[in-house]
Amino acid sequence: MRREVEAEGARVLARCLDVRDLPGLRSLADETRRTFGAVHGLVNNAGILSTIPISRVPFEEIPDAEWDAVFDTNIKGMWYACRAFVPLMRGHGGSVVNVSSSTVLIGGPTRAHYVASKAAVIGFTRVLSRELGADGIRVNTLMPGSTLSEEDPSPETRKMREEAVARRALKRVEVPEDLVGAVVFLLSEDSAFMTAQTLAVDGGVVIT
Repeated sequence: MRREVEAEGARVLARCLDVRDLPGLRSLADETRRTFGAVHGLVNNAGILSTIPISRVPFEEIPDAEWDAVFDTNIKGMWYACRAFVPLMRGHGGSVVNVSSSTVLIGGPTRAHYVASKAAVIGFTRVLSRELGADGIRVNTLMPGSTLSEEDPSPETRKMREEAVARRALKRVEVPEDLVGAVVFLLSEDSAFMTAQTLAVDGGVVIT
């Protein structure tokens, strides 16, 4: 991915880190500022579901450690990333895109920890939009459907993604490229007066 972007003539700073590591995120934010001069956008997309497998069991059978791991990554990691990068947007504005999931609105049996953490993303977004609006910083939620985003999906994961097609108005598997336009829109000036909103991109699973 880095080579592809650089081939288009763009500068890239790529680092691998754990979003649960606040000092690491702050170090990355500082390196980003030194490299590019400013931060104008942040996309919080780290999460646990199938890439790092979680149990598919009734809520009362979810192990405590697994519940904590999901929340630490899916919502605490988002909080940490905002703490690290949002201060670098103050003074010139910017846009934050927090990634939730459309399963929040339809329920996801045997995934209580995942769904609850993704519901928390929407609440977190709405609070941030109120707190950061005076700084000219917009905060919105992107709500994808079940997306075949794994680099090397297991047969079980591929089956899960394909089963999601039956619930959609658009009858095909969702892929990461389906989300690019929405993310770019939310980061750009085309959505300059849009904040605290939740945008579903799931092929018509959620129809409100």
